[in-house]
Amino acid sequence: MSLDQRSPEAPPSTTLPMRTAWLVLAVVVLADLMDLIDSSVATLAGPSIHADLGGGQVTVQWVLSAYTAAFALGLVTSGRLGDLLGRRRLFLLGMTGFTLASLACGLAPGVAVLIVARTLQGLCGSVMIPQGLALVKIVFPPQHLRKALAPVGPLMGLTMVAGPILAGWLLHLDLFGSQWRSIFLINVPFGVLAGLLGRRVLPHRGGEDPAARLDLTGVGLLTAASALLIVPLIQGRDAGWPAWTYLMTAAAVVLLGLFVVSQRRSPHPVITPTLFRKRSFVVGLVIVAGFYASLSAFVLVVNLLLQQGMHWTPLRTGLTLIPWALGTAVAVLLAGAVLAERLGRATLHLGLSLAVLGLLAVWWSLAHWGTAVTVWNLAPALLLTGFGSGLVFVPLVDFIIGDTTTEEVGTGAGLLNAVQQFAGAIGVAALGTVFLTRAGHHPTPHSSLAAAEFVLATTAALNLVTLLLVGLLPKHAQNAHG
Repeated sequence: MSLDQRSPEAPPSTTLPMRTAWLVLAVVVLADLMDLIDSSVATLAGPSIHADLGGGQVTVQWVLSAYTAAFALGLVTSGRLGDLLGRRRLFLLGMTGFTLASLACGLAPGVAVLIVARTLQGLCGSVMIPQGLALVKIVFPPQHLRKALAPVGPLMGLTMVAGPILAGWLLHLDLFGSQWRSIFLINVPFGVLAGLLGRRVLPHRGGEDPAARLDLTGVGLLTAASALLIVPLIQGRDAGWPAWTYLMTAAAVVLLGLFVVSQRRSPHPVITPTLFRKRSFVVGLVIVAGFYASLSAFVLVVNLLLQQGMHWTPLRTGLTLIPWALGTAVAVLLAGAVLAERLGRATLHLGLSLAVLGLLAVWWSLAHWGTAVTVWNLAPALLLTGFGSGLVFVPLVDFIIGDTTTEEVGTGAGLLNAVQQFAGAIGVAALGTVFLTRAGHHPTPHSSLAAAEFVLATTAALNLVTLLLVGLLPKHAQNAHG
């Protein structure tokens, strides 16, 4: 769940009954669940989308990256927009847009329309999600707020890993002959329900800051730089890496430099500058980037290998991922309840070490059994990978946000979410391209296995680098923000 750019501490202007406050929390959590599920189900459905709509092998990468990149970019500024336009209004506008974009995805006649609709989904999600916690903080008294938010983190973690499994079941059921379209259409009734309930219970004032301003120059530079980076990473291999891909990448680096300069001079910077003076915040974001890039690439490559390379059904692929999801779920609950508070930084060391071992175990399983590999052969390695990854989520957030002040925590949490999403998009684009290149334009089981083994080794190495960076964090997370 994202935080808004400013984190109001004043008491709410209108005290709502506790029953209404819990309904507000339910609406906000439902919005978050829709976003998390939608960002993960498309991974498993990618091969089915490609088989139905065509568009080349980069179709899967675009369907995934268009959503996550748009979501990440929108997160950077949507908190400021909430201050300017009203949080309730933006939340409901984002929910309506997200629902309509989901419908457009489900009815898309071709690849181009689907990618545009996914981009709109991501933008609407980025408008909707950051307003949520600000509204929750307004309706809950301080003594009840921690209790209200306690189950949210574990629930989000479980939802993220459950997405591919849900997609496998929906594709198998093929409701009303909808094939892959059902994974998007299922959002529509939930979006309508959340929108109607939200109109009834969301407060009209959400702690807006009338003094907030939007740095249009900074937003423009950051958006352009991100787009110039994502496009060549996804399209370059299919186009044969022409000169424009290198020029776009170089231009992205230049624009990022200009963005940094503009933020130092701006009276209303997009990102609070003092955040980058905090070692735990900066190091934590680098670890987040490496971890989420490798995690997203891992899920994508496993799905591409099993479906496109090994010709497994979406249901069989989804069932194969159950040990991974189960390991993640258990570890998230364990870290949140016990380990993160007691062990601190050691929880990250343990989690990333187990994730590296798990990835190497998946690599060994594929190398050992080859095309004869079964669900049961992969289960132990996937369970270990999931358990290691699950230990990372909770303490990593604590380290990044724990050292922020009340004025910084909103921007810090928004940037954390943006880095998570954008790193995932980069992981899918870069390592997905590596997999497709090594598998070839007409992948066989053997070429797909070789490509998957290489990417798994790369993701293990990436996790190892993040493991080494953990030593730069303090031994225990701070709680400066309360």
